[in-house]
Amino acid sequence: MTSPLMPVFARAPLAFERGEGAWLITDKGERYLDFGAGVAVNALGHAHPHLVEALKIQADKLWHTSNLYQIPQAEKLAQRLVDHSFADVVFFSNSGAEANEAALKTARKYHAAAGHPEKWRVITFGGAFHGRTLATIAAGGSAKHLEGFGPPVEGFDQVEIGNDAAVLDAIGPATAAIIIEPIQGEGGIHSVPPAFLKLLRRLCDENDLLLIYDEVQTGIGRTGHLFGYEMSGVAPDIMSLAKGLGGGFPIGACLATRRAASGMTPGSHGSTFGGNPLAMAVGNAVLDVILAPGFLDAVKKKGLVLKQKLAGVVDRHPAAVSQIRGEGLMLGLKCLVPNSEVAAALLDAHVLTVPAGDNVVRILPPLIVSDQDIQDGVEKIDAALGALEKRLASAAE
Repeated sequence: MTSPLMPVFARAPLAFERGEGAWLITDKGERYLDFGAGVAVNALGHAHPHLVEALKIQADKLWHTSNLYQIPQAEKLAQRLVDHSFADVVFFSNSGAEANEAALKTARKYHAAAGHPEKWRVITFGGAFHGRTLATIAAGGSAKHLEGFGPPVEGFDQVEIGNDAAVLDAIGPATAAIIIEPIQGEGGIHSVPPAFLKLLRRLCDENDLLLIYDEVQTGIGRTGHLFGYEMSGVAPDIMSLAKGLGGGFPIGACLATRRAASGMTPGSHGSTFGGNPLAMAVGNAVLDVILAPGFLDAVKKKGLVLKQKLAGVVDRHPAAVSQIRGEGLMLGLKCLVPNSEVAAALLDAHVLTVPAGDNVVRILPPLIVSDQDIQDGVEKIDAALGALEKRLASAAE
């Protein structure tokens, strides 16, 4: 039977009926260890009782009123994000792409409001991913994502991460901002060196540019810090969030200093569903858990244990994988065979993972993953890679 869904996803022949913590259960009762977390979305796993209760309570009260009126839940979540970050103000949206659109518009409007509308170009980096809108695919610069959608949106100048001279050369009279992910997710779990982020901060300060961090994937505890920028100590002017902030419920956020957002006045931007009571209730519930004493320390410890165990797996399977990358519970296996084959082997072993660029398979467990889940996952990955290597050796004979 032909599916009525637009065929833009290559879906695995699996349907999940329910979830429990780090596990998903299919409609046939088979259990899969979720080391993809819905592409870093299910930060607190599946059916977390605090999130479920928060959504149920809000659902019985009010779903939507629109931003024509005050939304107390949004005020509360925004204040908590401000209190725990560099930012002064927050705009809520429904996805990471929307959050990045808001970030780019905020940067351009800052300069226009200051009397410099000629400053509108943004420096981006090779391997980046910022979303699937026309502007964000242009910012990412991937030929695969741009193909067939007409001329790319103007205004983006791409250079390579770590190339100090190229960044300097890219800055011109029309440059408004620089956007970067502290760790590239879709690009293959590439951590940006702190020294490079410090250089970007200095260049922005010296040239009246705004520094934007895309923390859609690194934010909300994924690295063991509430925000990825805390690893370097280099704060941005604007930051996008999504994914883990809703724990599975659609939400996005653009955070900014008051100075950076000075051009964003009534009517300059908006969202019909952004900041709706349901999303805000869940977002606040997520922060209740993640900001609890000891939670992020536990993520750091679990991330270190998982990384060390996976390093041992890499050593045992030199024909399949060569490296473990990343921070916290945002890790990646560098593959020596097509990453699609590795991901398929892991799926056969009932471990869900996410392929990425640079021939990497992402390992993104929920932040509440248990020590036993980690051990089970490592054993399954070890066995799956062993079976894959045997198949490869047999095929080569």
